[in-house]
Amino acid sequence: MTGQVVLATRNEHKVGELRDILADILAELDLEIAGLSAFPEVADVIEDGASFADNALLKARAVAAATGLPALADDSGLAVDILGGAPGIFSARWSGRHGEDRANLELLLAQVADVRDEHRGAGFVCAAALALPDGTCRVEEGVMRGTLTRAARGNNGFGYDPILLVDGDTRTSAELSPAEKNAISHRGKAFRALAAHLREVLEP
Repeated sequence: MTGQVVLATRNEHKVGELRDILADILAELDLEIAGLSAFPEVADVIEDGASFADNALLKARAVAAATGLPALADDSGLAVDILGGAPGIFSARWSGRHGEDRANLELLLAQVADVRDEHRGAGFVCAAALALPDGTCRVEEGVMRGTLTRAARGNNGFGYDPILLVDGDTRTSAELSPAEKNAISHRGKAFRALAAHLREVLEP
């Protein structure tokens, strides 16, 4: 009988991305992933933690408690070296309002406009959490390093993808195909590391 794991997001794009990243372990454990759109009664969680890991755990624990099912959650963002790791956990609302991707990106580029290329290092960071209704929790982190460009490039991805030139490549994250991005991304690394914990706690 197929089991179910809930991903703590209403973003179906992220649900689909995670199905691709975890395809092997989901098949092995006969699991399917559902997003919160399948659970309209579950309230959104306020992300008021002090780190990516804090926020991921807040969401995973709340959803596991509300649904009675194993829950996955992540929190991610862009950490710019010369800004001391900012925008960090404030990445999605850097310009003042949550989810204004273009405004966030343009504000960040303006803030580092005078920074020389050799000091434009940055990285996407993701903390991925697994929580069970019994209180068991696991967290893993992944990082994708790169350099900030001076203008947006590429139409794939979202958020700050168009301005991070990926280390070891000549393309931004937004110029990679979804499969290429999943193979090296911060989210891909974090959730693949979490897959071992899924096996540990859910394998029959």
